[in-house]
Amino acid sequence: MNKGIKKVRKSINQRKKMRGLNPKDKHSKQFLPSFPQEEEKHGYFPIFTDNTSTSKNTSQRVSGFAVKGILSVMLFFGTALLFQTDAELLIGPKKWTGNALTEEFPFASVNQWYQETFGAPMALAPNQNQNADEGQSLALPVSGSVSESFQANGTGILIAPEKASNISSLREGVVIFAGNDKETDKTVIVQHADNSKTIYGYLSAVDVHLYQFVNKNEDLGKFTPSADNEMVYFAIEKDNEYVDPVQVIKVDDSP
Repeated sequence: MNKGIKKVRKSINQRKKMRGLNPKDKHSKQFLPSFPQEEEKHGYFPIFTDNTSTSKNTSQRVSGFAVKGILSVMLFFGTALLFQTDAELLIGPKKWTGNALTEEFPFASVNQWYQETFGAPMALAPNQNQNADEGQSLALPVSGSVSESFQANGTGILIAPEKASNISSLREGVVIFAGNDKETDKTVIVQHADNSKTIYGYLSAVDVHLYQFVNKNEDLGKFTPSADNEMVYFAIEKDNEYVDPVQVIKVDDSP
């Protein structure tokens, strides 16, 4: 009888070995959580996470940040070294880098070039009849008299509207600033295709956003006269110098 039992046990162990099961390792290969999970409380099977893949993704993410950080540091010190070196070979790259860091990107001129080259406006500009404004004279962005001239102000003129009015763009262009300025409060700056800029300050409300394409005479904001603010600031900048708006557009400069 004992011999028969031993033979049965021996045959069972042999079959387990043939199937790749080791009875000694069955407890070591179980991945059971120490506490019941939420899924088990509601009658579902527990979720087993693969710690190997998680750690691999984490290491890849950390290595990516490290590479970006090293490249940023190299770019920073390379630019600093470029400006500290007086070699003639680096004069050209130094000048180009300085212009790239200080000058505004010519959005309006690039947009105009795209339209002239490909015959269709970029997504930056809406579809429009651009010939409609040709031949029309320029006018003030708001109706009113000039209360302070360019000679007295030094950078622009101050216009005194008699009532609440909309402030319109002098010419078509791209908005490169729309917000609060430390000197002219609520201000809009429009860049034009010839790289000139028109500045509209002391507004009561701003109705455009950054990098928005605006047409000629399109509303940029609103102005409502009040006891604290009775004038609108308007200036034209060309080649980093301010230009007298009276010499550019028709202005009623009567007091």
